[in-house]
Amino acid sequence: MGLELDYFNGQTPLDEDEKEGLLVSTISTRGELDEFEQQNIENAMTFYWSRRIKIEKFFTEEFIREVHRKMFGEVWRWAGQFRKTDKNIGVDKWQIAIELKRLLDDTHYWLNKNVYEPEEIAIRFKHCLVSIHCFPNGNGRHSRLMADLLINRVYNNQSPFSWGASLPEKNQAREAYLKALRTADTGDIQPLLEFARL
Repeated sequence: MGLELDYFNGQTPLDEDEKEGLLVSTISTRGELDEFEQQNIENAMTFYWSRRIKIEKFFTEEFIREVHRKMFGEVWRWAGQFRKTDKNIGVDKWQIAIELKRLLDDTHYWLNKNVYEPEEIAIRFKHCLVSIHCFPNGNGRHSRLMADLLINRVYNNQSPFSWGASLPEKNQAREAYLKALRTADTGDIQPLLEFARL
């Protein structure tokens, strides 16, 4: 019997081929998967918090893929690889590299020209990155870590975002996050900026 997953509101379902990329054969439930993924993510965070990241490296497709691979590579065979299927959100699979290049160029320009305040640049980058939806799974977590790395390790060493950590319940934080994302989709980034520091 294959991996059976329940999906929460806002999660992107994996197709059967993507599920077959699971590297840990003992995982059979969402809870076990979440636990293994979280450990892998924490290892990635430890790795990146100990390093200064040059702007030239940050704004490359290679680095975007590298971070996803560090976050999920011990759990999923396809970690760091762009998705090969279309999903319920995100750009067409053939447009991923093009849209990502545009985002990286735009964000680099925003930084160089001080178009927005540092936190707004990081949040706009995060929102656009998750909207592209580069990978089969983990895009929200990946885009949040990328925003943290941008604000903390690349830009000016501000503290990473809290991403709703002050909200009393996990479900409450998730609903606030999804609502802020939907508002950002309409062009209003302010609720996502506020959520990032809750």
